Amino acid sequence: MTSITWEEPFCGEGANCFRLGTDDNGNGYIAIAGQEDRHLTDTHEALRTLIRDIKAGKADHLL
Repeated sequence: MTSITWEEPFCGEGANCFRLGTDDNGNGYIAIAGQEDRHLTDTHEALRTLIRDIKAGKADHLL
């Protein structure tokens, strides 16, 4: 079984908390805090690209 290292939750208003994690195999994970067993998985590079794109404003239309 892969060991995931989870970051502290990122929380918005209310109880909207997400967690990001990585493992030693180069994978990245996103989960709702408290539901880490039901995560979305992709490569660490894909997670890095997602974060960079969000920071660049490519998801601003979702706000």
